[in-house]
Amino acid sequence: MRNIFCETLIKYADQPSFVFMTGDLGYMALEPLQKAAGSRFINAGISEQNMISVAAGLASQGFLPWAYSIAPFIYARPLEQIRNDVCFHDLPVKLVGNGGGYAYGVMGSSHHAIDDYGILLTLLNMRVFIPAFDSDVPVMVEKLIHLNHPAYLRLGRDEKTQDFMAPPYSPWRKVLSGEGPVLIAVGPLAGPILNSMKALNPNQRPSVWVLTELPILFETIPAELKMDIKNSNHLIVAEEHVAHGGAGEMLARILLLNGEAPKKFSHYCARGYISGYYGSQSFHRAESGLTAETILKDLKK
Repeated sequence: MRNIFCETLIKYADQPSFVFMTGDLGYMALEPLQKAAGSRFINAGISEQNMISVAAGLASQGFLPWAYSIAPFIYARPLEQIRNDVCFHDLPVKLVGNGGGYAYGVMGSSHHAIDDYGILLTLLNMRVFIPAFDSDVPVMVEKLIHLNHPAYLRLGRDEKTQDFMAPPYSPWRKVLSGEGPVLIAVGPLAGPILNSMKALNPNQRPSVWVLTELPILFETIPAELKMDIKNSNHLIVAEEHVAHGGAGEMLARILLLNGEAPKKFSHYCARGYISGYYGSQSFHRAESGLTAETILKDLKK
């Protein structure tokens, strides 16, 4: 997704208000954008706190800055600057984190972002975008260009099979029909879930939806999804994020407040480091039970 993000942003690099900042990351990926943006491509160095404050200053003067790093470095270390300099003033700084969730695998917990959007959504005025498929990225960039608020774009990998054509972009999309529970996948997890679920008979498989924008508002949940939840009375949420502050907690709360909570709620999420070992992204997903195979096994019980 990072390459597509770079290609898309090049289209806007000649705008006078455009500024792109990187925390000394993006080698062998962002060079085309650097060439297109010229002096408005700034390597801020390994100084994320300063980068965010500079981005806030630029935004206060009418610029539209993007600040880029790998996911944990763009939100964790400069959190105070994001809170005080960007969000309190509702400035249109766009934070871009590459490799959300367990994407950086064996590099360990310091390089994982399994609490990112839960933390950022506690801040005033923040929006979060989590593309599920490559085709989501250009649409999101367009939305972010015109969004006059702080935002966080969490990039990952498109994990769907090549024969699957993603439906036109929407924050909520139904990607697979079924007569079982409603399963909502957040971001790229939709790919492996779809790959496993589509082989099931319709009367056995879940109705699969993809969620790509946060926070969740009750009035923006599609009527068809509300009806699916009501009919199945079992909602499953899968996200590569810890339970606390995640989309699962957010959705459960909203449905409960509005009297539309299902009888059964299942939440598959990041559970940290159960074995104490570091491994690949797939290793950590499996250890957390965050796989389509685990979901299917639980459904058969």
